[in-house]
Amino acid sequence: MDAECTNCPELCETRTSIAHGYGDVGAEFLFVGEHPSEGADRTGVPFTGDEEGERLQRILGELGFSRSDPDAEEPDLQNVFLTYLTRCRHPERPPTDDEIRTCEPYLNAEVRMINPEIIVPVGQRALEALAIDYTTRRPDSFDVEAEHATTIRGRGFELVPMVGLDRQTDDQTEAFVEHLVENVFSRDYRQTKGRRGR
Repeated sequence: MDAECTNCPELCETRTSIAHGYGDVGAEFLFVGEHPSEGADRTGVPFTGDEEGERLQRILGELGFSRSDPDAEEPDLQNVFLTYLTRCRHPERPPTDDEIRTCEPYLNAEVRMINPEIIVPVGQRALEALAIDYTTRRPDSFDVEAEHATTIRGRGFELVPMVGLDRQTDDQTEAFVEHLVENVFSRDYRQTKGRRGR
């Protein structure tokens, strides 16, 4: 991964750091957000450094993926990898479609390297972006609110969408954890391994 990427001039001017993927490169679970939050921009580690990051880190702790406190800036993760559609933050706007396309090779490289079983799109935009490559449904047919804490059969992967951390309620957090424990961990989710068309 390019630690000094300059592919998106507007983002280079506003970012503090580049938040490339972080975690266990042999993971079966991959969480993908839209772009770094203010905290992740500061720490350079996805889903850390602020309330949104702490919410996800608490979820990872409950699921047995993290052995660190929720406010750790470099959490000790196992069986999970964290990343974004784009690696840099603009403080005043979400990433443009061009910026997401420019960053796509980084995400594709991480997906190939990690070869996860379960992908968790965090937020509507991540769900739509991942739907293009990993499901047979039209991206605009997905609603992250309706699909939150459900399992979607993909092409070689299963997707378990999550409402964006900045809008997620405690009940939605609990529903997500329960879904993974009761409906994913309790069965052999590895059944899609080796049948990818990519």
